[in-house]
Amino acid sequence: MFSGYLDLPWWGYVVAVLVLTHVTIASVTIFLHRHQAHRALDLGPVASHFFRFWLWLTTGMVTREWTAIHRKHHAKCETDDDPHSPQRLGIARVLFGGVFLYVKESHRQETLERYGHGTPDDWLERKLYTPLHKLGIVLMLALDLMLFGVVPGALIWGVQMVWIPFWAAGVINGVGHFLGYRNFACADASTNIVPFGILIGGEELHNNHHAYATSARFSNRWYEIDLGWIYIRLLSAVGQARVKRVAGKPRLTAPKPVVDGETLQAVIVHRYDVLAQYLKSLQRLAAEELGAPERRLLKRLLKRDVVGLGETQRATLSSLLARSERLATVVAMRAELEALWARSAATQDQLLASLQDWVARAEASGIRQLEEFSRLLRRYA
Repeated sequence: MFSGYLDLPWWGYVVAVLVLTHVTIASVTIFLHRHQAHRALDLGPVASHFFRFWLWLTTGMVTREWTAIHRKHHAKCETDDDPHSPQRLGIARVLFGGVFLYVKESHRQETLERYGHGTPDDWLERKLYTPLHKLGIVLMLALDLMLFGVVPGALIWGVQMVWIPFWAAGVINGVGHFLGYRNFACADASTNIVPFGILIGGEELHNNHHAYATSARFSNRWYEIDLGWIYIRLLSAVGQARVKRVAGKPRLTAPKPVVDGETLQAVIVHRYDVLAQYLKSLQRLAAEELGAPERRLLKRLLKRDVVGLGETQRATLSSLLARSERLATVVAMRAELEALWARSAATQDQLLASLQDWVARAEASGIRQLEEFSRLLRRYA
């Protein structure tokens, strides 16, 4: 039986699998996700064409299809129109059948036409990568058999074929909206699976990404590692990448006597950081008002936008808030604050007046935690 051109020990085959699949992960997160779907960075021609070619070889995915489906996921997140929400479809279906959900959505012409704009449309895409998208994985099989031999090569190819369907379509789309920790109280259920974005190239930091979807960097806390971002910086150093946007860090100054237009802009830009700080204030108040089990339950309920809670969860929240008028006030004012940046039709003057009124009522509430937070709000710059 043909043993291949590379005679490796057993651990050599393991290393080969990890290297090959990691290049695929890097191609997905840098090219498909951050570059194509969200336009967070520009890629040079060498890097761009390498990633396209490698994805053609190892996944058979079409750039326009992947981009369109992912954009629709953000636009319709956690609704019945979301292509792969575990909150709607169940964690098991997305985790183990995410690839089938992807294929089903890729056949919807409406999705491709509405969300697939701006993807490559050159000769290679029209004549090779799209119409012959399965040819690449056949060539990859031939290469694996030639390099590693019949049995090892077939096994390595098999792992390559299931790697993205499981880790991207399954784990990120499933676990990344079901389990983990949250830095930001997004309206969806996105979570950071772990703070070390190494195995899946930074995609593990999914809540950070949903909070700042157009940021090329997914890490947000000092302890979080985004390996995809490290690769982007290396590509930038050799002229093959140009970062367009990253999530900014909030800048705090001495509290202003009166909220002004600059404060308003800073609060809107850093709204998820504002909400995270607000949740801390709310938890400090809850420590004075509720017992430990009730505090944990309240914290879990308020990790998401109240609008995104189910009927049973809302009833539970109402029951908890009925025990404390102060807590009910703080939760209600959080909803008012969130509504501020949702008012897309309001003028700058109207938004500023609303924020000034909110701050005035917070500071006159007699609730110490709310007063402290309003002073913090006046520090955003």
